[in-house]
Amino acid sequence: MALFGSKNKTETKTNVVRPTVVRTQNVAKEIFAIAKSYNIKPELLDFNILDIQTYTSMNDGTKEMDWEEISTSELYELDDETALLNPFFHIRQTYEIEIFSKSKNQENELSNFHVVVGANATKCKVYMSIKEGSSFSYYRRVEHDLRTLIDKKKVRAGILVNIFDEMVDEVTSRLSATARVEEKIEYKQKETLLIAESFEPTETRHDALILHYENQQEIDENTKIDYASRGFIRGVKKDELLIEYIKPKLGKPGRNCRGEYMQPAEPIINHEPTFKVDDATIKTVDTNESIQYIARENGYIALESDTYIIKSNVDVGEISFKTTGSISSGLDSDVNINVKEVDAVKDAIGSGMLVEVSEIEVEGNVGSNAKVIALKAIVGGQTHATALIKADTIDINVHKGKAVGKSVRVTRLEHGEIIAENADIGQALGGHIKAKEIDIEICASHVKATAVNSIIIKKLQGSENTFTIDPLINQEAKKGLIKNQEMLNSLQEDMKELSKEIKKYTIIIKEGSAAFLDIKKRLLHYKKNGVKMPESFVKKYKQFVEVQERLDRLKKEYDLKKDQYELHTTKTSAFQHDIMDSRIINRDRWVGYNEIRFKLVDPPIELVYKPKENSTERIFGLVEVEEGEYEIRALSEKNEDDSDDEEESE
Repeated sequence: MALFGSKNKTETKTNVVRPTVVRTQNVAKEIFAIAKSYNIKPELLDFNILDIQTYTSMNDGTKEMDWEEISTSELYELDDETALLNPFFHIRQTYEIEIFSKSKNQENELSNFHVVVGANATKCKVYMSIKEGSSFSYYRRVEHDLRTLIDKKKVRAGILVNIFDEMVDEVTSRLSATARVEEKIEYKQKETLLIAESFEPTETRHDALILHYENQQEIDENTKIDYASRGFIRGVKKDELLIEYIKPKLGKPGRNCRGEYMQPAEPIINHEPTFKVDDATIKTVDTNESIQYIARENGYIALESDTYIIKSNVDVGEISFKTTGSISSGLDSDVNINVKEVDAVKDAIGSGMLVEVSEIEVEGNVGSNAKVIALKAIVGGQTHATALIKADTIDINVHKGKAVGKSVRVTRLEHGEIIAENADIGQALGGHIKAKEIDIEICASHVKATAVNSIIIKKLQGSENTFTIDPLINQEAKKGLIKNQEMLNSLQEDMKELSKEIKKYTIIIKEGSAAFLDIKKRLLHYKKNGVKMPESFVKKYKQFVEVQERLDRLKKEYDLKKDQYELHTTKTSAFQHDIMDSRIINRDRWVGYNEIRFKLVDPPIELVYKPKENSTERIFGLVEVEEGEYEIRALSEKNEDDSDDEEESE
């Protein structure tokens, strides 16, 4: 039975390695071996470098290696590219070290200077990384001890000492000098210093074939893939780099900071061009680095048999998800497409397709949610209600969707939408039209036509139509008017504030004029008689002069704001685009209920006129009956002709 207060103890005593001297080419391996033999961790051992011996040999592998020791003074002569990049040159170091156990109480001046030595992948650049929180104070042998610390870290990592490391002396000298000036160096953040640099090899370049015209992009997991766009044609532009063959190139050898020779790999050749190009449309530029194939003209690139060629015209049966996918070559690509499908129950351009080319002629229909963008577009069939046609020049047979362009011609408008500069409609069966000038051959019912300059109807067959003259039908004009009005409001506020300031300073000057004249008179008297002027008089005089100058500046600023206000007021009127000359003309008899509207900008009012049933009034315009008061009136053709004659005579 154990006595009261006694304990059972099992004592473990760490094995102590007495100082052991060894010669080795691999310090880390030697330390690990000794630690293993003593059954302790390598981290518990330390070592001192007693001697370093460097050996070189020139051997091509046909005979036994013959090593020759070189002296320390000859080491830096090894930094010679010719010798070190010779594959038959060999170098190694042998270290005489003393290994011993670390003492638990082992402390030195650099105990809190925590560093790690690491290298890049090729081991051609070696860095010393100083950990955050490290510190050391200056003492007499600090520079020597820093060098010793770095050398120990290097040999343990298998890095050659006194070769490739000319910068170490500068590093230790700078650290020592800084410590001497500041007494103590403290690292608030990690710092990395280069302590060895050898000859980095140049990587061998394997051959490659790059198809630039495909515009290949790396797709990450967050990128939305457009499966409808499969690149049926690849639009290209003149002088665009289409294809590039990168020629193989053998890399340059190197030698790392462990002394190992680094032989570059032989280039792999797998992509030599086997195709031809059409010299008339594609030029070939052969350089030392690559062969480049460059477009001589706009169009799209095609591979016919084994020959690349640039073409401009392409015929397709249909454009759909199943066949071509969306086609986008750009408006300035000079690509012209002719879509041949004419079956009335099929879509020549399928649902959801996007087509962007220079010119397109669709012999059939344009399907739902399809979008056609071009400089010139012709549709021989009909457009779906959700289809969009956007081009400078547009010609559509039956239009139910949306058309945006400069000159738009529609044979039959069936509740579709047109936004243009000039709109020419054969037959309008409902729909919205916005343009500067609108011409309608036959107008049925439920048509809303809005123009800037004129609306001309040759034959009216229906009712419930609205014909409007509006100078602000496009968004740019509306934005311009809003911006102009905001500027007018701002100028009004500025003028109001300036007027208050001018009134205030005018009163100050008026009330102080007598006193100012008296002070001025006295100052002139003092100056004439050579008497020093009182400081208080001079100060009051300057204050009054500053008030006068301030008032002058305010008046000039007010006049400037007033001029700007008048200018922007004139601009507001200009937004009406000569609305007094705008006309709505019906060459036929009025049928049913229809409305004529004129929207003024200044004043901002909308006038409405309802032609009577069976009325033969043809030409309608805006008339100013009194200053600032307007009304829509039917104008006689004689007056219109007379005004034309006057213009011609002028």
